[in-house]
Amino acid sequence: MSPFFLLDFNAKMEFTASSEPRGVGVHPHRGFETVTLSYHGAIAHEDSAGNKGVIYPGDVQWMTAARGILHKEYHEQEYSKSGGPFQMVQLWVNLPAKDKMSTPKYQSIRQSDLGKHVLAADAGTIEVIAGEYEGTDGPASTFTPLQVYNAKLNPEGEALFNFPTHYHTGFLIIEGEVIINGNHKAAENQFVYFSQDGEKICLKAQLNSIVLILSGEPINEPIAQYGPFLMNRPEEIKQALDDYNQGKFGYLE
Repeated sequence: MSPFFLLDFNAKMEFTASSEPRGVGVHPHRGFETVTLSYHGAIAHEDSAGNKGVIYPGDVQWMTAARGILHKEYHEQEYSKSGGPFQMVQLWVNLPAKDKMSTPKYQSIRQSDLGKHVLAADAGTIEVIAGEYEGTDGPASTFTPLQVYNAKLNPEGEALFNFPTHYHTGFLIIEGEVIINGNHKAAENQFVYFSQDGEKICLKAQLNSIVLILSGEPINEPIAQYGPFLMNRPEEIKQALDDYNQGKFGYLE
């Protein structure tokens, strides 16, 4: 679903309290961006470019690995000590060839920074993370045209979306239950991928619902992927491995 290469969804679950934060230790990335969205729980991030921070429910972490970065992600210390509900999404967003070796960067986006479009008739709110919805812009900067929203709908609330036919579009039902285009029901934890044969999509909530909306212009380039590296050609994967083993991605304890 270019430019989205991977969607890792941690459906809502409960973590017990722990004195040792759970998470993923130091690992590399090259050639794409990781976008982490928090719905429940808190995650602490640190990377070899000197960026660090914590995302709480409603926040977004947008990390551009580009030419190479090391990072680690763990449950935030206080959340780890108390435990509680946890629900996250991580996207891998591909970069075009011309930007794969650009400088890494990090965008820490608080929920208060998101663009918010209030729908008519008390239908709900569209939170705009990237792109634009009905004149409301999102704060994330992107390398290719992307639309990333959280649609938060009240029961019977409706929202209309209009994406170019050639875009790849998918909806992840984070919470609740919805009807799409009048006759397709989608329940919590389901993903809906749309065929490229129309531009307008109607979303109607049956319950209080949260839907992650993803749409973007495809990157029509070859893909070579190995583990945490996403490039265009196999020889670039080999170079990424060599650079990582030679310490060219920086240092992080």
